[in-house]
Amino acid sequence: MTQENALKLFKSLSDMSRLRIIQSLTKGEMYTELLAERLGITPSTVSFHMKKLEEAGLVISRKEQYYTVYSLNRDLFEMKLSDIASSEPEETDEQQKREDKYRSKVIESFFEYGKLRSIPVQRKKKLICYEVIAERFVPGRIYTEKELDDIILPIHEDYCTIRRDMISEGILRRDGNQYVRIK
Repeated sequence: MTQENALKLFKSLSDMSRLRIIQSLTKGEMYTELLAERLGITPSTVSFHMKKLEEAGLVISRKEQYYTVYSLNRDLFEMKLSDIASSEPEETDEQQKREDKYRSKVIESFFEYGKLRSIPVQRKKKLICYEVIAERFVPGRIYTEKELDDIILPIHEDYCTIRRDMISEGILRRDGNQYVRIK
C-alpha cells in the first residue's frame, strides 16, 4: 500500500456516516437502498459515501440485476494498522531519479578525466566524491598506507586529507598502518 492509498483510507474513515456504513456491512453484503433505510439517510448520500469508501479500497461492489451490492474488503480489514501507517511513498522512483541526477551533476562538476578538481566544501557533495574514489577499493581487502596513497594520488594531490576524511566518514577503517574499505 502506498502512502497516498493509506491517506485515502484514513480520510474515508474520518466520517461518521461512513463508519456507520462500514459497521452495517460487517453484518453482510447490502445494496444502497437497504443501507439508506437502516441508517436513516437518503440513497444518494449512501452512494456518495460508498464512492469514497470504494476509492479507499474499504468496500467492494458488484452488480446484481438492477442493484449494486456492497461488501467489505476483508483483506484490507485484516491488515495491521502499523503496516498501513508504514506505507512507502508512491514517488520513490521519482525521488531516486532526482538523487541520481544530483549525483551525476556533482560528479560531472568535480571530476575531469578521472581526477578530482577540488575537494567539495559541502559535506553531501564531498561524500559523493569520496564514494566515487572508494569504488577503486575492494571492500574487505586490506591495504597498506602506501597502496592507499598510490590509488588516491592520481585522483587528487591532497591524498592525506582525502584518506583522513574517508576514515572519519566511515568509508574506510584504519587499524594501525592497514586500511579497509567498509562501504
